[in-house]
Amino acid sequence: MARVMGKAMRQAYGEALVELGKKYKDLVVFDADVASSTRTIMFSQAHPDRFFNVGIAEMNMAAMAAGISTTGKIPFINTFACFMVLRCADPIRSLMAYTNLNVKIAGAYAGLSDSYDGASHHAIMDIAFMRSLPNMTVLSPCDGGEAAAATEAAILHQGPVYLRLHRNETPVLTDYSREPFRIGKGKILRDGRDVSIISTGYMVHKALDAAEALEKEGISAGVVNMSTIKPLDEELVLECARKTGRIVTAEEHSVHGGLGGAVAELLARKHPVPMAFVGVQDTFAESGDYEKLLEKYGLTPGAIAGKARGLVRGK
Repeated sequence: MARVMGKAMRQAYGEALVELGKKYKDLVVFDADVASSTRTIMFSQAHPDRFFNVGIAEMNMAAMAAGISTTGKIPFINTFACFMVLRCADPIRSLMAYTNLNVKIAGAYAGLSDSYDGASHHAIMDIAFMRSLPNMTVLSPCDGGEAAAATEAAILHQGPVYLRLHRNETPVLTDYSREPFRIGKGKILRDGRDVSIISTGYMVHKALDAAEALEKEGISAGVVNMSTIKPLDEELVLECARKTGRIVTAEEHSVHGGLGGAVAELLARKHPVPMAFVGVQDTFAESGDYEKLLEKYGLTPGAIAGKARGLVRGK
């Protein structure tokens, strides 16, 4: 099915910050010298007195934001998702999460979306780190509109929030014109009887494509957009498990510790069902065209459909 393409998440995020800066006067933005990439450059132009470029000093940026949050400001820190985890891990854990500070953490170019910069820049372990931290909320929007809505939800939430953003344009899948983004709530985008595909981020439209292909084979697949990884919408996951008896998770992240892990942990405790996982296997990824990288590492509608088909047919 052809879908209308929307804005890239980073573009929608940057535009949202500009508008939210007018509404929330305590909003301040920090960037680690990549504002043209994260699109916080727009906030810097609209609200220059509330924007701080700290240079290539990610750990210092995180510590500065932690400090300023104690004065009542609402800081957003911005850099590529891989560096947010690898270089800011200590202050994020020891300052923000440990003391439950009101800092918002925006990880740009998540997954493999910084495709040509290779293994050093891919962020396929960020969900695992962030969701392991007490007090941390983890959001993973699926399109530009949801990224913008999630940004305001992050501001309204008291405590640290990780917002996972992709680089590329995405199909329009959501409409928040009549309702706010609700942290902790997933959405059923397609009903199904035979298997449930629980997906997040850029993989949501791939999951919908997979479900459409499966329908032609007589397999009814439901699709869930799980835009909050933590706190997980446990009620919705269990509803899917009871309804279809089979779960496939799809994420642009390692199969270790991400959405699939969160869903499996819940089902193991409360309602075990057969599961399959679509994600990056235990490997680093290479440089190259984004969609071709997704294909190489099994992050495609065909791979999702294959996992779902296997569960339904008992293979």
